[in-house]
Amino acid sequence: MKYRSISEASAKLNIPESTIRYYEKKGLLPLIERDEAGRRLFSEDQMALLETVICLKNTHMPISGIKQYMDWIIEGETTIPLRLEMMTKHKQAVLAEISLMTESLIGIDVKIARYTNRNN
Repeated sequence: MKYRSISEASAKLNIPESTIRYYEKKGLLPLIERDEAGRRLFSEDQMALLETVICLKNTHMPISGIKQYMDWIIEGETTIPLRLEMMTKHKQAVLAEISLMTESLIGIDVKIARYTNRNN
């Protein structure tokens, strides 16, 4: 099995190493393995979990929600209905935020058009 170092994981996912360490400290990466020297090792499965954490964080899920999701993953198959419900609710929240941002962008475009027309 191929493992990545924290610097390789950081470079691949374009996030700082400090962010990965923070996520681990908060319990969002409970399955990270370490080598004899204590350095973090990221398997493909752990990279996939890290990508999930980043996705959820980028869509404004609170750390506590991501932690709960990871805890359910650790618990196993019996938590799939809970994970599905969480992801469904989170998707609806993300869609609502996208809608709000799209509406707000229209207002910004109106201002840009107004200022552009004043300068011509």
